Parts: sequence; structure tokens; C-alpha cells
Amino acid sequence: MPVRPRRSFALAAAVATAAALGATALATTTASAAEVPLSGYELTWGIKQSYRTYVSTYAQGTFTATDGAAQAANNGVFTFTDGTGTYDTTSHALHLTFKGTLTAKSTLHGFVREMSDFQYDSAAGTLTADLVSDGGTKQQDVTLAKVAAPTSQDLKDLGTTLTAAAGTFLGSDSYANAAGDPLSALKPASTTSPSPTPSTTPTQSPTPSATPTQSATPSATSSSSPSASPSDTVSEPATKGDIADGRLTWGVKESFRSYVVGSVAKGKITTSGGATQAAGNGVFTFTGATGSYDTDADTLTAAFDGAVNFKGHEDNGTYGLDLTFTDLKATLDGGTGKLTADVTSLGEKSEDVVLADLKAASTDVTAKDDVITLDDVTTTLTAAGAKAFGGFYQSGAELDPLDLSVALTADATLPTDGASSTTGTGSSGTSGGTGGTDNSGTTGSTSGGVTGSTTGDVSGALASTGSEVPVAALGTAAAVTAAAGAGVVFAMRRRRTQA
Repeated sequence: MPVRPRRSFALAAAVATAAALGATALATTTASAAEVPLSGYELTWGIKQSYRTYVSTYAQGTFTATDGAAQAANNGVFTFTDGTGTYDTTSHALHLTFKGTLTAKSTLHGFVREMSDFQYDSAAGTLTADLVSDGGTKQQDVTLAKVAAPTSQDLKDLGTTLTAAAGTFLGSDSYANAAGDPLSALKPASTTSPSPTPSTTPTQSPTPSATPTQSATPSATSSSSPSASPSDTVSEPATKGDIADGRLTWGVKESFRSYVVGSVAKGKITTSGGATQAAGNGVFTFTGATGSYDTDADTLTAAFDGAVNFKGHEDNGTYGLDLTFTDLKATLDGGTGKLTADVTSLGEKSEDVVLADLKAASTDVTAKDDVITLDDVTTTLTAAGAKAFGGFYQSGAELDPLDLSVALTADATLPTDGASSTTGTGSSGTSGGTGGTDNSGTTGSTSGGVTGSTTGDVSGALASTGSEVPVAALGTAAAVTAAAGAGVVFAMRRRRTQA
């Protein structure tokens, strides 16, 4: 393993670490490097919350912590104990090795992942562990995460970034360079040595944290555009009133559409109730808009007819993925708003799920020839939407943009619809479509060359899917979550385990 150049601790971290050593240890500091032994430390790290959720829920698995390791309640983070190591009083570098073994095991997909001998090196800024996959050969001292330099008075809640090796071990290349759970390496207060008065202390400024920052979820709060004063008479019917007709065009997420009809899910996409899908596994158009508008107040509320259904992972007539969106509704106020839908997954329906925040290019809602048209409206997944999708598609992720146009009068002409109905049934590796009337998308296989089997041997890079779900551990019945990009985890049907 390459050795990285050592970097000094921040002032505050050095003081805190020195305090734990005791006055006697510090008194032995000389001009040359002096390593002081340490003991009794604890490491707390959760790997990544979405990974824990995946293992315990969708993989029907468990975490087992043994040999000094423990897990917090409610599928919480892990603690590794009896940390021993050394502290370099010259460079203020800390190296600790912890006891405890953590095993992740899935009864549904048949994988076993074992981690032990966790080591934290502050100079290198790394967390390493010994790894064993499915009973194979142990890989020693594999760097699981890069650890940010401390910026506070202790080694608490340090940012971590998962490595490519971690992605390979956990089952998905999408983990590489993804933010992991924060890490803490502390000595419990009950066993901490008395704090000494250090005789010499480095004076450099604290090192800035390298913790990756996540983009904030765009706010769905309505703008402060002034509302128009109500009129005593209906003298301008084209300024405020009910919508006569309209359509909404939206693709949900391109990578998800590709996955459903690709070589892993081998599924199909079906539109109904007034909705259609564009050729080439394109976007969806929902019609028959109803609602209201106010161009003076720049507000619009429009609900659309039509349904789109995604099916995949068929096994003897039963689908592991069966997801339907209906009753789509867009609301805008001063250029921002929400997109809601009724979501039915494997027969269970949730109404009015706020899927995305909307942001139009302009704050104005204006009409031309009695038609309001908004193109390329940005759709950003909300916290509620992320929860509806199982938490694997993070809040703030960008979905496909949408276009909408609504007629304000019965004789107004809507713009030409760019989405047209397709034909055919979605099957692995097909292109175009042949036969049938179910408007099913039929384009291509999943990007990244994913291959799979029912035993969980899924391999290949899932390029640009935005997934964080372990692909190698999934198998075809659950890999939809990883390759879909949209992370529609709740659409996974749990297969019954054999007695």
C-alpha cells in the first residue's frame, strides 16, 4: 500500500490528543520523534446510512458485530473498541488499531461481507480494514475511506469519502468518491487521563476540513410575488380562471427508463389513461389538464390524466418491479413549485407524493394566444420524494426536466406535442419496437454493460445512473434500485426464502 506524506495535526486536535496522553507522557517529549503508546480508544463509523438500509431491508439481511464491535439501536452506526496505537509527539500523528468484526449477510441475495482490524491513521488521513467477501481470501489493510483532517478539539465527526476499493467491496462502483458517514476516534470520558498543561504546542492554523459538502435541496417555498387584487367583475377572463386543457411532458429519469427495458430487468413500460410515450423509449406525455391559473399573481395549478407503469424482473408471471405513476399535478408560484403524483408500488398506493421541486426559467406565468407554455422546467427530488423512493436517491438529485402547456379557453390551440406513442414490448437489448399496442418502451440495455444472474453475480459499471445501491450484492431481482438511477427501492418485491 502506498504511504502518503504525513501532514501535521491542527492545533486544536494536537492539544486534545496530548490531553489524553497524560502529563507524564508529554514530559518525555524530545527534539527527536517520540511515539507514546495509546490505549482505550473507540472508533465510531456507520459506513454509509443508505448501505445499512439496503442490507437490513431490501436485501433481507443483517449486520452482526462481534469480537468487541457493537451496533447502535435501530440499524445505527458501528463502534469498534479497545483501540491501541501510538501518538507521535513531534508530528502529532496518531495511529490506532481497533478490535471488532462486522459481518453483513443477506439471506435474499446470498452475500457475506466481513470487515475487521479497522485502523485509523491521522497522518495519511485514511481508514483501513481487513476484508473478506463470501468466504474468500482475506484482503488486508484495504483503504475503505479517506478521512478529513480534524478542525475541532477532538477527533469527532470527521468527514469521510469512500474509496474505489470500498465501492468494489460493498458492491457498486457508484460508492467510489461518495460521502460516507462521519467518523469519530475518541477515548471515552470515563477513562480519559487528566489533562496536562503542554509545555510546547505547534502554532499552525487548523487544517481546513476536506469533508465533501452536499448540495442543498432546492426550496419549494413559494415566492414573494405580490398577489393581484381581486376584481369585482370578471372583465379579463384570460387573466385568471380555470384551465380548459393541457399537457405535461416528463421522462421521470432517462437512466431508469433504459434500465427497465434493458438486459437486466428485461421489462416493459406501459402508458394508459391518456398518457403516451415518445418513440425510442422516450419521455411521457400526460394530457387532459384541469386546474386554475392567475397570470397577474404568476400562479398555476394543473392536474393531468394518464398513467405510466414500469415492470421488470419477471419470474413465473410475478414482477419484482411494478411501479405506477398517476394523477400528476404541477403547481407553480412565481417560478417555483412542486410536482406530485399518486405512486403505486406492488399494489400499494400512496397518494399525492411530492416527487420534485420545480423551478421554471422565469418567475412570470404569461399567456400567449390563450396558452401558457413553460419549457425545460427543472425537477429536483424533494426530501419527501427521496423517502418515497426508499432513500437511495438522495434529496436534491436532478430528474428529467418537464414541459407543460395549458389552454385557457376551449378554442385555444396547444403547441404540437413532441412525444408520440410507441409500440412494442420492452425486452432485453431491443431497439425500436415491434407489434403490440401497449405503448411500451423498447430501447437498449442499461448503460455501463451490467450483466447479472439470479445468484447475485451482477457486474459492470453503472455509468451516470446516480445510484448508490450495491449492485454486485443485488442479483437481478433487486438490481433495479442500482441501475435505475431513480432508486425506486420500494418497488422491489421481496422474494420468499425457501424453508
